[in-house]
Amino acid sequence: MMIRAFLTFLVLLAAPAQAQVDIRQVTSPGGITAWLVQDDTIPFVALDIRFQGGTSLDAPGKRGATYLMTGLLEEGAGDLDSREFATRVETLAARFGFDASVDSVSITAQMLTQNRDEAAELLRLALQEPSFEQDDLDRVRGQVLAIIDRNANDPSEIAGTEFYAQAFGDHPYGSPQEGTSESVTALTRQDLIDAHRAVFARDRMYVGAAGDISPEELGVLLDELLGDLPETGAPMPEDAPYELEGGITVIDYPTPQSTALFGHRGIAFDDPEFFPAFVLNQIMGGGNFRSRLMQEVRVDRGLTYGISTFLVLFDHGPLMMGQFSSSNELVAEAIDVLRAEWAEVAENGVTEEELEAAQLYMTGSYPLRFDGNSNIASILAGMQADGMPIDYINTRNDRVNAVTLDDVRDMAARLMDPDALHVVVVGQPQGLDGAE
Repeated sequence: MMIRAFLTFLVLLAAPAQAQVDIRQVTSPGGITAWLVQDDTIPFVALDIRFQGGTSLDAPGKRGATYLMTGLLEEGAGDLDSREFATRVETLAARFGFDASVDSVSITAQMLTQNRDEAAELLRLALQEPSFEQDDLDRVRGQVLAIIDRNANDPSEIAGTEFYAQAFGDHPYGSPQEGTSESVTALTRQDLIDAHRAVFARDRMYVGAAGDISPEELGVLLDELLGDLPETGAPMPEDAPYELEGGITVIDYPTPQSTALFGHRGIAFDDPEFFPAFVLNQIMGGGNFRSRLMQEVRVDRGLTYGISTFLVLFDHGPLMMGQFSSSNELVAEAIDVLRAEWAEVAENGVTEEELEAAQLYMTGSYPLRFDGNSNIASILAGMQADGMPIDYINTRNDRVNAVTLDDVRDMAARLMDPDALHVVVVGQPQGLDGAE
């Protein structure tokens, strides 16, 4: 569910640790702005087009409309039915991707230089003239209903659905972006047309491009591809009030292993003190064996195979969260250790050794994420959407290394709130009686 949103942020932070990246801002003749990394070594270009708002723009009573609409964009467009459209894309050796998340709808494209104009025209049709034929709608609706049914039997998804429902209530963040079986079954073709109009507009659009294309060529391509989109779309969602207090929620589910999802309020990326929080998260549960929670919960006590924390950077309600799985007889002890470490770091901060190890890992692993034109284009679009400066890629590691021990300790005292920590457990844990 929405837990996947934090992965997007990890991609946005991906770039070479030392090499300078030459990003050029391009403005098309029609006024569309994009960021470009030009590379003529391979006759190939990648685009990432991001529309802010995402599935949170679903109209009241139409939950799942944006998600379903996005899944139909490559199922026929203009005069081409779904099979003809797929055949044309394959013939051109192009590749398109359409993805919806709670805060954005992303369109990705990879095309050969020699076929760029033809591939771009197909993408334009998918973006601006989707067919939404009833047969295709019913088929993709069936796929979405299968996802909803599968999620209803996945402990991780169950935990996420419960946590977000309690945290955000009636806000779109409080319900699965796929919708419910009832809401998706009731969606009509007109609902998808309305969702399309709400999302695809120039006032919420960010474009990243990388590969074999010049600034002048990109400007022409942007106008042809996106120039006819409406200027404005639906109003953006309001900020999400956080309604969840500290405690434990247990959802009975017949399995020998419990899944735990925990968290509380987080920090926005545009907060001036974000980087200390970023480093703190790495120290606390950034996903490797040097993290505090991995040492305490797995290595020292053997209560789980893995535990991690992550910053969920929702546009309208950021969170600090984490997750682990443990056998039913051990999960209560694991939660006790989690809470104790949360309180310890909030009160006393971290050590110099932990800070240095985290900074070394974060800066050293940085170049591993920057491995192709498609990733570069995604990074560029995400940077713009998150309000990053154009030199961010080349300064990110300096910002990580500039974080001091006092910075992290101050952020731990501000961000980490053991009394507000809420844990949702899905399973049949021993020693936990349903809810606190």
